Amino acid sequence: MSANTPEKRSNRKLLIGGLLVVLISINGILIYMNYQKKEKTEEQAEIIRVKNSELENQIKVYEALKADFERQSQELQAMGLENDSLETQIAAIGADLDELRGFRKRSYSLSDQRRFRDRATAFEQQLKQKDEEIAKLKEDNEVLFTENTELKTTQNQLSDSLTTVKTTNRDLSEKVKVASKLEAQNMNVNIINQRGKEKEDNDNEFRARRVDKIRVVFNLAKNDVAPKEPKTVYMRLIEPDGAALYNLATGSGSFQIDGENMYFTAKRDFVFDNTQQQLSFTYDKNADYKKGEHIVELYTDGFMIGKTSFVLK
Repeated sequence: MSANTPEKRSNRKLLIGGLLVVLISINGILIYMNYQKKEKTEEQAEIIRVKNSELENQIKVYEALKADFERQSQELQAMGLENDSLETQIAAIGADLDELRGFRKRSYSLSDQRRFRDRATAFEQQLKQKDEEIAKLKEDNEVLFTENTELKTTQNQLSDSLTTVKTTNRDLSEKVKVASKLEAQNMNVNIINQRGKEKEDNDNEFRARRVDKIRVVFNLAKNDVAPKEPKTVYMRLIEPDGAALYNLATGSGSFQIDGENMYFTAKRDFVFDNTQQQLSFTYDKNADYKKGEHIVELYTDGFMIGKTSFVLK
């Protein structure tokens, strides 16, 4: 019999066919397994991508929150205000940011994502509330600034008015002072000789050798503006050389005229009564008088109120 019988050939074909089926099946299984593995790898890659995207977005949210809270802090400082709770929030957000950035190197779980999203929502609400408070503060400050500006304007106007009033009062005081200036009228100079006899001369000319004392007589003119009060009248007896007679022993001294010292020969106190009262000076030089023109000046309240002259020959 031949070794390659039809029956054997048939069995061989069946075996080869079975092997082919097995090989095809194994290949199909391998292909399916590779497909499943690829899908799982792609799914894991997508999960990682989504996680990284979520993490980076959350980091950006916290960075924006931190910047906004810092802005609020600067706005409060610009208004001269401080808020410790705001600084605490900035520190808390900074700590959360550090933790979020740390998830770039480790697992960022769903629970972590929910926790930081919830905290971000709470921070956003606090941020909104604080913005509303700052806006109200700015509005109040604007009102206060306007009121202060108006108050300063009013104060400046009042100050200007007060300055005007003071200037007016000062001007009025000066006018009253000038108007109340006394005036010496009917000034006469007589001489008293060594025998005590008084001599007058219409020309006010006398012989020097006969003069022992000088007597000046005058009346005060009526002045309804001048107050009735005690006053002092100063007499300056100026010799021909231009110097005023001055002797402390006889009551001479100095007084102020326009802020400068002026020497007087004699003075006397009186009470002005607006009755055209008569006053007089009797001056004893206790020495020989110089020949020539002598000038008599009278001062009261810082004003010269009268002036005359006489000649000693």
